[in-house]
Amino acid sequence: MSEGPLNLTGKTALVTGAASGIGAAVARVLAERGARVVVADRDLECGERTANEIRATGRWATFVPLDVTDPTSVEAAFTQSDTIGPLDLLVCSAGIGFIGDILGTTPDDFDRLMAVNGRGVFLCCQAAVRRMKDSGRGGAIVNIASIVSKVALSQRFAYAASKGAVLMMTRAIACDFVQDKIRCNCVCPARVHTAFVDAYLAKNYPGHEAEQLAELARAQPMGRMGEPDEIANLVLYLCSDEAAFITGASYDIDGGCVAMR
Repeated sequence: MSEGPLNLTGKTALVTGAASGIGAAVARVLAERGARVVVADRDLECGERTANEIRATGRWATFVPLDVTDPTSVEAAFTQSDTIGPLDLLVCSAGIGFIGDILGTTPDDFDRLMAVNGRGVFLCCQAAVRRMKDSGRGGAIVNIASIVSKVALSQRFAYAASKGAVLMMTRAIACDFVQDKIRCNCVCPARVHTAFVDAYLAKNYPGHEAEQLAELARAQPMGRMGEPDEIANLVLYLCSDEAAFITGASYDIDGGCVAMR
């Protein structure tokens, strides 16, 4: 499957937040297309599981522990990745959510969102850019932002702030390092059906998860949430040589949410 278009054979990719959800889907599809994939996450058990599932298909993957908020952990993960080969691809998928307006957001809530969603992208992109620039090979970075980096949604104050930071960091990196053959883009999903969504519904709507899931689906123009594999396929394209003329761009993948607001 790695032959033909979107071929990543010979490339080394590090994917953060790859233990589950969008990150795991990205890790799988990059490996399917021939990349050597470093599965990076703070969840040791699920991260190892993702790497094992990829290896079971005959593809290459390894797991490294990573806390994206900790510079020491970030440097250790990237240094371990260096032993595999020069870094070609980084996908920043690690992130957390929070529901609340400004009055329902504590300073600790805000700091936690910015630490993972903002600082985490900063630290990982910094480590990747340094390596891609020093190698002379360049590379591609794809950050997972959100439609709330562009449009306001109710009860998403801190989350929107953190994802807005991801969008602007993406554009700044693209601007600063275009001459170093480093491309940096981001994708902006709407609601995606992941284990995070299921856990949120189980916690807040016990016994009524199915009804609430249907309500979330109806709130989107297509009448459904996105699937992790759909996000992963767009990330794959942006990582590939077929996207060689694309940098500093952000792609809505939202079932029409932004266009039809």
